[in-house]
Amino acid sequence: MELELWWLLGIPVFFGLGWVAARVDIRQLVSESRTLPRGYFKGLNFLLNEQPDKAIDAFIEIVRMDPESADMHFALGNLFRRRGETERAIRVHQNLLARPDLPVEQKEHAQYELGMDYLKAGLLDRAEETFNAMLHGQYAVQARKALLEIFQREKEWQRAIEAALALQEAGAGSRQKEIAQFYCELAQDALVHLHPQDALVLLEKSLQADRVNVRATMLIGDAQLAQGDVEAALLTWRRVEQISVPHTALVAQRMMDGYSKVGRAQEGVNLLKSYLEQASSIDLIEVVYKAVLELDGVGAAKQLVVDELRRTPTLLGLDKLLEARLMDAPVSVVSELSMVKNLVHGYTQKLARYQCSHCGFKARQFYWQCPGCSRWETYPPRRTEELNVMN
Repeated sequence: MELELWWLLGIPVFFGLGWVAARVDIRQLVSESRTLPRGYFKGLNFLLNEQPDKAIDAFIEIVRMDPESADMHFALGNLFRRRGETERAIRVHQNLLARPDLPVEQKEHAQYELGMDYLKAGLLDRAEETFNAMLHGQYAVQARKALLEIFQREKEWQRAIEAALALQEAGAGSRQKEIAQFYCELAQDALVHLHPQDALVLLEKSLQADRVNVRATMLIGDAQLAQGDVEAALLTWRRVEQISVPHTALVAQRMMDGYSKVGRAQEGVNLLKSYLEQASSIDLIEVVYKAVLELDGVGAAKQLVVDELRRTPTLLGLDKLLEARLMDAPVSVVSELSMVKNLVHGYTQKLARYQCSHCGFKARQFYWQCPGCSRWETYPPRRTEELNVMN
């Protein structure tokens, strides 16, 4: 009973101590907030209202009043870089690094930000030098990521492979798809310089990194063709279907040319028609249409386009149908059909784009690496209008 009474008496005491502690914390918080310059809150308010110009002016004023404020320097430098004023950002971060009293952690932070300034400014040699000096500190992973970006920009693919492997070993996630693409870049360069055997060695390494890499499979076929082995190339290109049927549109013209070269054009047409049934594509239709037109005539070509237009109604398909209609149209309607086709064709030029699934960047041609966001394998192998119809 005495113990219970003691606890009852202790409850108000504990409550009072908590109240006092809270009051002390509040007073300390208020005291600290009063020591902050008014310009800090003005700058923060401008940032929240998406007014970076006014925020910069406010932070510059704080730095003038308190030149020792490292945090304000970091904020100011980042704002300059975001606005594209890289020279001013570089000066801010260089000034920070020149301070002898700057703690080690903040010095590494300033060095990393300076490297990012150089990268944004396109001073890749200076950026590389800066990040190479940071491979063993707290910003090691971020520095390796920046170096990987630099090597890709400079198209130094072997160094990019080494940087990607280092990132994997550092626990920054798998980079196998990127590594496979880097080997593809090296292989493509070997093919351009007429070294198909070297290309095949590199492409085998690409497939070791990513067994379902469509590009590597396509390039292996190109290398075999460069060696004169058309049949081997055709067998390799047919493996694209096993990886991704929509991507067969990218290899369709190669296949049709190969089948024609070995005297089996009709077999090639029949194969590509089977791909159309699985994954309709205006690019695939284009290849099959030309082949059917040459082998079976205008009537068969028109019927092919009509069937595909019924299956996937798009303006791109309609444009191709009007082209087929014009081939054997009566003279009396040729003028009208031509006018309609020109109108449709002009509009379809805006729709005949590939679009990055990550950043939305549109391009007339297919890219393995997006020119907008630099990510790999973000372009679906279909045009934007076809994707909209499918969705």
